[in-house]
Amino acid sequence: MREGRLVRPDGRTVAWSECGLLEGRPVLRLPGTPGSRLSLRMDQTPWVERRLRVITVERPGFGVSTRLPGRGFAEHADDLAAILDHLGIGSLPVYGGSGGAPHVLAFAAWHPGRVLACAIGDGAAPLTDDEVGQQLDIVAAADRLARAGETQALRALLDDARTSILADPIAGYREVMETAPAADQQIMADPAWQAAFTRGICEALAPGVDGWLDEVVAISGDWPDVDPAAVTSSVTWWHGDADRNCPFSAAQRLVGRLPDARLIVSTGSGHLVADGGEGEILDELLARARPVVAAG
Repeated sequence: MREGRLVRPDGRTVAWSECGLLEGRPVLRLPGTPGSRLSLRMDQTPWVERRLRVITVERPGFGVSTRLPGRGFAEHADDLAAILDHLGIGSLPVYGGSGGAPHVLAFAAWHPGRVLACAIGDGAAPLTDDEVGQQLDIVAAADRLARAGETQALRALLDDARTSILADPIAGYREVMETAPAADQQIMADPAWQAAFTRGICEALAPGVDGWLDEVVAISGDWPDVDPAAVTSSVTWWHGDADRNCPFSAAQRLVGRLPDARLIVSTGSGHLVADGGEGEILDELLARARPVVAAG
């Protein structure tokens, strides 16, 4: 692994990591929430076998990346474009899951020339009031507080969750996910998954809860800076129909608004579809991500 940091014009630092085959084909990967540049697979075989250089970028307020209060999704889309400029990369495949989904779509909408194809696993989507109630208890509580503008109460809720997670990352996350489907529980029992999760989330939450709070507020809104009609690249969205972090009906509705999108349903699966089938997701993404060659 190698790491990079870029100082943006407003003075913020944005950090990323590069893993897999460092001289391989670049792929941009956006982690879930809360995630960091260290939210990486312990077993990088799916990346190495496909000869991929996987670039994982932190969002503001997580890890060593500077917070940007009041941010939406367009700001980080510009951060991503600046990082690709810094690395000398033009266009590439992009994928992410959970809270990374709106950032994938925002990047594709705001910088269409940089995106060859997109893949999303169990992505977040704007919710109806009924769908908020279908979520896991703590996720639903955070959404309701964010929607009501109860920022201090939301901060207290996330602070408690952060304290529990950092004290014992696996036990803390199991507490959050205690009513998740059996498919998620099975993935969470894998020691390699636990090690990767621990490293990524502890780094993400090390500076405090601000980045998490900003992201919950943004995701719980109506996404005014993400225009589905502007996402001209192809999108394949993989989603478990038993997902209680990101209800399936919301994903289905959002996919229906994308001009060139396909929804692949994993029956009986929960929120960790991408964790269990990343190789399959990458193969499908790479098959669509053919660079465009100009005539002449």
